[in-house]
Amino acid sequence: MRRDRLWLGIGVMVLLAGCHRGLVAPPPPPDPKLPAETKAQKAQNAADVHTRLAQHYIEIGNLQGALDKIKIAVNDDPTYVPAQTVMGYIYERIGDMPNAEIHYRKATELQPDKGDTNNNLGQFLCNEGKAQESLPYFTKAVADPFYQTPDVALTNQGVCQLKLNDRVSAEASFRQAVQRNPGNASALLQLTDVLYLNNDFFHASAFLQRFEALGQPSPDSLKLGYEIESRLGNADAAQNYSKRLLSQFPDSEQAQALNQTARP
Repeated sequence: MRRDRLWLGIGVMVLLAGCHRGLVAPPPPPDPKLPAETKAQKAQNAADVHTRLAQHYIEIGNLQGALDKIKIAVNDDPTYVPAQTVMGYIYERIGDMPNAEIHYRKATELQPDKGDTNNNLGQFLCNEGKAQESLPYFTKAVADPFYQTPDVALTNQGVCQLKLNDRVSAEASFRQAVQRNPGNASALLQLTDVLYLNNDFFHASAFLQRFEALGQPSPDSLKLGYEIESRLGNADAAQNYSKRLLSQFPDSEQAQALNQTARP
């Protein structure tokens, strides 16, 4: 669950100077009242430009071009956190996990209390089978008062707690995520699944209805709805979920599994 991992969608504006006949007027002299740009500021500005270019290349699917640009950005300013984060993301995308971890960790070292850097590293570690090690990073992410999406970190935390078979803590994390953001579809569906596994079918059905209200049906949600309503004895509701799954996602694994179950 990585919806805040990168700031994508940044277009790059290229200004083209028009051609004119005659002499071109020289640029005005710098304003002596304005402070001169420091060497550090120039380095960070250069890193920012190349980071944005790398993000643009990611958008259009050119990972090699993105990697080339982000290497320049990191060389321009190794302390520029967005560059370290994007480099970690690119290495993760191309399957170079050791280098991805190096740059995600570098980002947290540079900004140890920042919500997004801690969430990024926590999710990476969890995906790499280091769920226990990941948990403190989610805690630090949520503790950042300026972090705009703590519900994302809480959802990721819950997923990792499930990997550790800690269903009680996972349920608490998903509930906190939903409290922070009632529109967090992933947290709602994860919470529904945990409640189903706990045989709390009534509350599972209620949270699934909240998920359904967001208008984001998936094979998982429809199959889960079928299972929940079947356990509650609501044959008509279960059949409705079954029909939706088979019509909307006929080639999904969930639809195939339901077909196998329905065969005599």
